[in-house]
Amino acid sequence: MRKMAYVYPQMMCCDNKATNMSLVQSFLKTPDVCNKVISSLFVMTNNVKACTNLKNLKHFNSCCFFATSTNVKPVHQPVSETFVKAATSEITSAASPLTDKHGRAHTYLRISLTERCNLRCKYCMPAGGVPLQNKSNLLTTDEIYYLARIFVEQGIRKIRLTGGEPTIRTDIVDIIAKLKGISQLENVGITTNGLMLTRLLVSMQRAGLDALNISLDTLKPERFQEITRRKGWERVIAGIDLAIQLGYKPKINCVLMRNFNDDEICDFVEFTKERNVDVRFIEYMPFSGNKWQTEKLMSFRDTLKIINNRWADLKALQNGLNDTSKAYKVPHYKGQIGFITSMTEHFCGTCNRLRLTADGNLKVCLFGNKEFSLRDAIRANCSRDDLVTLIGAAVKRKKKQHAGTRTKTHYSTNTSLLISDSTNTSMLSLLRSKQFSKFYCTNSKQGLTHVDNDGKASMVDVSHKPITVREAEASANVHVTPKIVNLIRSNNLKKGDVLSVAQLAGILAAKKTSDLIPLCHNISITSVNVEAVLDSDNHLIKLKSKVRCCGQTGVEMEALTAVTIAALTVYDMCKSITHNIIISDIRLTAKSGGERGSFKCI
Repeated sequence: MRKMAYVYPQMMCCDNKATNMSLVQSFLKTPDVCNKVISSLFVMTNNVKACTNLKNLKHFNSCCFFATSTNVKPVHQPVSETFVKAATSEITSAASPLTDKHGRAHTYLRISLTERCNLRCKYCMPAGGVPLQNKSNLLTTDEIYYLARIFVEQGIRKIRLTGGEPTIRTDIVDIIAKLKGISQLENVGITTNGLMLTRLLVSMQRAGLDALNISLDTLKPERFQEITRRKGWERVIAGIDLAIQLGYKPKINCVLMRNFNDDEICDFVEFTKERNVDVRFIEYMPFSGNKWQTEKLMSFRDTLKIINNRWADLKALQNGLNDTSKAYKVPHYKGQIGFITSMTEHFCGTCNRLRLTADGNLKVCLFGNKEFSLRDAIRANCSRDDLVTLIGAAVKRKKKQHAGTRTKTHYSTNTSLLISDSTNTSMLSLLRSKQFSKFYCTNSKQGLTHVDNDGKASMVDVSHKPITVREAEASANVHVTPKIVNLIRSNNLKKGDVLSVAQLAGILAAKKTSDLIPLCHNISITSVNVEAVLDSDNHLIKLKSKVRCCGQTGVEMEALTAVTIAALTVYDMCKSITHNIIISDIRLTAKSGGERGSFKCI
């Protein structure tokens, strides 16, 4: 490594190609050594100037590039991701879980690997950072891989790893390698601030990384520190140059802010003259904590006008079907530029993107405030089919275009309580019996939710609630005479098999609950199970139901309705023998999922 530290400054300061070749070739004898050298040379930015001189970098190319291509062929990042367009055309069935009600097939998934970041960009977060969740709330590596496989099976063809800063994850290389092993997944990319690229990019390329996006909002080191509140501009530039060296065509994401970095627009265009990069100007967008102000917005049209004033021959390029960037190029420049116009000219009509947050929430729109917890579904032992149903339900709720609201709405868990908390004793408490003291609920709250302030019936609005996996169990008993017990056991009742018919009636009833109960929501049930057991010794029929859904409200009423109708069916089939039949103990025995937590009869 000492020899590397000597050769790198010698090579960077020397413009003689032959001299550079001899210096490097004197000790770069094997591919492994060469790969270590590439990483080491670019990481020495504390003592050595970053490699911003492409003339010298070209000299370095001729003697080093063979080593990185010995075992892994360099992947060239396409300008227009045509594979996304091709995949989209293959997955257009309205029945597909990833096709929304507006006919948009989603083939692109962004996965956030962490909430943490090693920068504090002013437009992204406050100086002190943002509150971080406990590690236990975040998706594990196995959960990320499991969900990725499900999404790919349903039609996802491209996955981009984001953050926070994804390279903070110590297992980032392993994650890339595992994702690349998924059949039918065509592209794995990463969006990074570039600080760790000189250390990790060679390993990530060997793991199969296909595409690279690098965030850089200024070409001035002092301004970089002002924007990010950290040092490191030289390392980012070195990472970009290393990416080019390894065969990538990196996309440079630049967030433009009026009267801050808009004076560098032409500098960024000039940056593409000798570098094969795609500089994408992003309109300043609102995020929590960035104190977004409309006067900071630098629109696409204003930016394009500035560029056209200097480069009158600027040429518009053809864009792919699902491209978010409007592509342009200065003739004879190696790279190109683009504009991401989220604020002034949205591209919702062709949006094919979904986002999975670090804590396992599915976001179908970046601007939306709705999130659907896949983490909770997994940890509740939700089946693969139920997960697909949950994902499909979320995608079907995606709006035609993102809403105009700029701030995320936070809902208090008590907003649904419409009876004053000042009341010392609720009417509900007066109805409690000693038997109900055996029940527990992890988050019980008093109050009637189905009446308004005037005491009139009102259906609860559940639109703000997340879609989660919810289950409910209920039971009921039907007391019959010994004669009926014998007839049921021998299956000699005139109306037929009592237990089987009662089971079917219970299942049908669960699916019709919203038609029977006036203020009950119409829920998409994923599973109903009804059991009917004859207890000969006690002369009764025990009924149990279990209902599951992926929705925004629980299925307690469905479970209760199932056993109630099953019990009535038993009565109907046996009443020709005697009316001495008692239906009793209809109750909810357990529930899980939702804001109020779990409930169980002990």
